[in-house]
Amino acid sequence: MKKKEKIFVLDTSVLLHDFDAIVNFDEHYVAIPITVLEELDKFKIGNDTKNFSAREVIRFIDKLSGNGSLQEWIALGKGLGKFKVVMDEQPTGLNAEKVYAIGKNDHKIINAALSLIELEPKRTVILVTKDINLRIKAKALGVIAEDYETGKVNSAEIHAAGKYGIEGIDAEVIREIFTRGSIEENGFLGDKKATNGYYILKNGKTSSLAFYNHHTDQLERIEKEFVYGIKPKNAEQAFAFHALLNPDVKLVAMQGVAGTGKTLLALASALEQHKKFNQVILARPLVPLSNKEIGFLPGDAEDKIGPYMEPLWDNLKFIKSQFGENEKKYKAIIEMEQTKRIVITPLAFIRGRSLSNIMFIVDEAQNLTPHEVKTIITRAGENTKIVFTGDVHQIDTPYLDENSNGLAYLIDRLQGQPLFAHVRLEKGERSELANLANELL
Repeated sequence: MKKKEKIFVLDTSVLLHDFDAIVNFDEHYVAIPITVLEELDKFKIGNDTKNFSAREVIRFIDKLSGNGSLQEWIALGKGLGKFKVVMDEQPTGLNAEKVYAIGKNDHKIINAALSLIELEPKRTVILVTKDINLRIKAKALGVIAEDYETGKVNSAEIHAAGKYGIEGIDAEVIREIFTRGSIEENGFLGDKKATNGYYILKNGKTSSLAFYNHHTDQLERIEKEFVYGIKPKNAEQAFAFHALLNPDVKLVAMQGVAGTGKTLLALASALEQHKKFNQVILARPLVPLSNKEIGFLPGDAEDKIGPYMEPLWDNLKFIKSQFGENEKKYKAIIEMEQTKRIVITPLAFIRGRSLSNIMFIVDEAQNLTPHEVKTIITRAGENTKIVFTGDVHQIDTPYLDENSNGLAYLIDRLQGQPLFAHVRLEKGERSELANLANELL
């Protein structure tokens, strides 16, 4: 029996999340309500990623339509379905504006799907949106509604990666790693052998921290050593320092809950290597407070972004506090701040820059879309190292989740690549109280 063709109705949130979404539905038809076009028009001005996405979608639709009408189905290309814009039509049956409220864009979008269901009885109509509440409202009226799945990953697999504990390693092997500093891998790792993988090798109470070097096919010992005044407090932090200081690794993802030291370790490593780079940039995305844009905050630009950047400054102050004011490393940090060789800034403020001879640290990367992460990495020039830190389970933006955020996407897609290392930090080091909150609240 032939399956019914599908029509996917896309919400604005999907197009802002992925401007290529229209062509990601294989042979199926794709429609957008006229309300979505109006919303894209409002988003087209600005320098944020959502503004860029809005402009790209508008250009694509304009090119696709040519001199034709967007009210008729237009072929999207070989192997793809067709596209059109759904007018603001009122369905004859259930009406979202009568059920919920008149004039709200979400309800107009649901009505577009309801009218298509009536106009296209031979096809299955599916509303696709990143907005959970819109999906619930649509389903309440009998409309099939789904999240946008392209780019989604399995967060359980992401959580399992990044560190391996291996029991039953021969004591002689561990002793040899301690004595020589490295040993031939010789199958000790089994199916846990991973490019740039980190391991805790155990035999009873004897253990060793090790790194698998795929270039030499050897396991190398990892020591807990001070890095710019900061000493790793656990195995995971030692692994993180190794990845951050390894010149062969150009891209690092550090995943872990609050208090595991992700940002502090990244910043200390950057300061340790400051002579290798022209500049150290520590950036984070601006996530609006209580869903309000930063424009509502009082003061000039610096006053507005201050609350967002304060946690990053706190890490720098902590590192400075490890040294006396007359010590060389303390003075080096002060000089780097004064000469702008170390910069703490909102991510939006470096948009469009070419990243050459830079160590670039992106904090709270779980609040970025996969496209934003890709955009940052593709700007990397010669002698640039990029570090993404974050917690894939702590999302502060409404249209991302633990399976669709940029950090999880990065870890999933780049596992096993020679230029990439992933470290998972689990043990909180802030305080017993912070650890209790992470575990039980």
